Amino acid sequence: MKIGIVGLPNVGKSTLFQALTKKQVDTSNYPFATIDPNVGVVQVPDERLEKLAAISHSKKIIPAIVEFVDIAGLVKGAAEGEGLGNKFLSHIREVNAICHIVRAFENENIVHISGKPNPLSDIETIKTELALKDLETVAKIKANAQKEAKSGKKEAAELVSALENFEKIPQNTADQYQLLSFKPTLYVFNVSSKNNLDLSNLKLPTSHFLPLDIGQENDISAMPEEERKELGIQSQLPKLIKAAYELLGLITFFTTGEDESRAWTIPAGSTAKHAGRAIHSDFEEKFIRADVIFWEKLIEANSWSKARELGWLRSEGKEYIVRDGDVIEFKI
Repeated sequence: MKIGIVGLPNVGKSTLFQALTKKQVDTSNYPFATIDPNVGVVQVPDERLEKLAAISHSKKIIPAIVEFVDIAGLVKGAAEGEGLGNKFLSHIREVNAICHIVRAFENENIVHISGKPNPLSDIETIKTELALKDLETVAKIKANAQKEAKSGKKEAAELVSALENFEKIPQNTADQYQLLSFKPTLYVFNVSSKNNLDLSNLKLPTSHFLPLDIGQENDISAMPEEERKELGIQSQLPKLIKAAYELLGLITFFTTGEDESRAWTIPAGSTAKHAGRAIHSDFEEKFIRADVIFWEKLIEANSWSKARELGWLRSEGKEYIVRDGDVIEFKI
């Protein structure tokens, strides 16, 4: 699952990517320092996994991961190709969700594409370009579907109907055709220690937003762990990573034992049978049942055998809906 880091040029996208992934990328103070997207795998912080590994004396700990993609900045006119817009928009099409970086501080030494940062205007610029590209995509899909509908194809007629009202296009249709403006979005406001802009009047269409001092986070990520602890400095990046993970509609279940404790990623609402596929297709195809316990109860029991002895393990069938935090042993 991929999160695309997008926004206007020079708002902190590559700096955030560098802080998240510890990969050295070009963070120069000028627009379009990034052309080709940078991709990095980021571990999802999870204290539950650490605690499970401790009681199982696991040799390995394998956390859940998400991919972050640093996409070059978009400008007004991107949908018409301005600033290599078509190329950059195609990169957004390939991600599952968007992390939209908005500069929320003034600093005359840091270039802004419009001369001066304006969070509301900057957000609208990106949203407009995504919507314009989607309208172009929808027009092409609709024209092809109308031709097929005339030949009597029922599915084509239904597609034409679904595309009639752009704002009410069903989410499953938007997902199928990778429409950009329908992708889940997390707004990250890049703030600073001073000269921050007033965000109180911003009315966003989503509850997914987070203020973050990206420059400071990049400095923190470069510090050795011991130095951070000595100074009592705590990064806010885990909060961002968890928010991005939730934005994708994902939950985590665990397996634990002496060999390894591992976090597995599945879509929220998955059945036990479908969850098995995260491990191997055989776990779905040959599913018999699943022994399940919530992670806190397993920690309380202090071992799988004690949990079984106490009768805390539940035997669940293929239709059981897995909860975030379940620890599962599959029977196939």
